[in-house]
Amino acid sequence: MNPTLTTRHVLLALLVVAIWGTNFVVIKVALAQLPPLLFATLRFALAAVPLVLLVRRPAVSWRNLALYGLTIGAGQFGLLFFAMTRYISPGLASLIIQSQVFFTVGLALAISGERLRGFQIAAGLIALAGVAIIAGNTDGQTTVAGLLLTLTAAFCWALGNLTSRAAGRVDMLAYIAWSSLFAVPPLAVLSVAFEGWPAIAASLRQTDALGWAAVAWQSVGNTIFGYGVWAWLLSRYPAATVAPFALLVPIFGMGAATLLLDEPLQSWKLLAAGLVVGGLSLNLLWPRYIGWR
Repeated sequence: MNPTLTTRHVLLALLVVAIWGTNFVVIKVALAQLPPLLFATLRFALAAVPLVLLVRRPAVSWRNLALYGLTIGAGQFGLLFFAMTRYISPGLASLIIQSQVFFTVGLALAISGERLRGFQIAAGLIALAGVAIIAGNTDGQTTVAGLLLTLTAAFCWALGNLTSRAAGRVDMLAYIAWSSLFAVPPLAVLSVAFEGWPAIAASLRQTDALGWAAVAWQSVGNTIFGYGVWAWLLSRYPAATVAPFALLVPIFGMGAATLLLDEPLQSWKLLAAGLVVGGLSLNLLWPRYIGWR
């Protein structure tokens, strides 16, 4: 694999993280009109249909497609959307979800049998200090439950990352579309079970053009384009080359939440963000720019 991204691919990666960061504001807009599990169901249903009728199933096992759909769809976004209803603010959610980098590294180490190195332990402790600051400053917008839900969503994202890498170089548009099929049934069942058909029917009738635009953006911009391009880049470059771009997601997320939702940007949030991003940066950049010298 080529360790250096081309200029065009750098711009693609920056566009993806900008979409993912500002997307937390879009999620909040949609959640004001739709129950979280129904919202997630609609997102992946529109990502799957009608694309699965237009593109052939990628050359990957049904098991891989199902695992990716379940971990990213029902796991990551089902939990994240639920957390963002009233348990965590959009800006902090965009920060905590990036703990997926540590989960991804940890799972990869467990699979390969390698041992943690000193800089990885230090990086984890630094980022953990940031999470502890957030946990110690819970309020009406950010709660312990929201923190735990978002961390679990990040773990599911890590599982999805490893699953998509295992798929190799396949048609990523088809991969995202076909895997999204497996996210829809469990999300729909959970929506009916926990949100109830009366609430579902009422929200579908009352959702306005802005709400449906948010759903469409989730399906097309975030899922099909964002995750499709990200998986495509991961299949062509080392993870250590692509993954550091995700460090910019909280910057876009907290900035957009402050500008568009008037989310307060207290000093403790800046400190927590600095520690989490600092820990992630140390973990990802040390072996590439420092450790080899």
